[in-house]
Amino acid sequence: MKKTPEIILAEKNMAPGVITAEGFLGDDDLSLSEIITRDECEMRALKMDFNRVADILEHLIREGEKGLGEPITIDDRWLVQILEAKGSLPCPFGHQGLYRKTAAEITCLKSRETLLVTELSLHLLREHHFMQGKGSPFRLEPGKLGVIFCE
Repeated sequence: MKKTPEIILAEKNMAPGVITAEGFLGDDDLSLSEIITRDECEMRALKMDFNRVADILEHLIREGEKGLGEPITIDDRWLVQILEAKGSLPCPFGHQGLYRKTAAEITCLKSRETLLVTELSLHLLREHHFMQGKGSPFRLEPGKLGVIFCE
């Protein structure tokens, strides 16, 4: 993937301390472009579609909000708890809008695997195919998503 001005800006914004304390790249040794390319390849290999995954995660978050901060079981497959946090974050790629810092803790009841998802995570997944770098607290690991979806 070529380093476009958008990628260069996003990579700068994703550094620790710019938008978030930890940043978005984790301890991954790859560039932003390489992370996106790697994750696109992994998603293809797992036959998972970025938009479909984002749709499912968004559904789980919206249903989880009905628990009003308490864990709630959804479709007898997932346990979802919304973790409220004040504030909002911008898209590191420079897109308009702010995304609530609130996170959803999603656990597959069958596998007991858990991941954290934010509104910004959904945007990055859907619009940029960016799942964050390995070691990032909000990384959406492709293989783990398959387990979370209990497939």
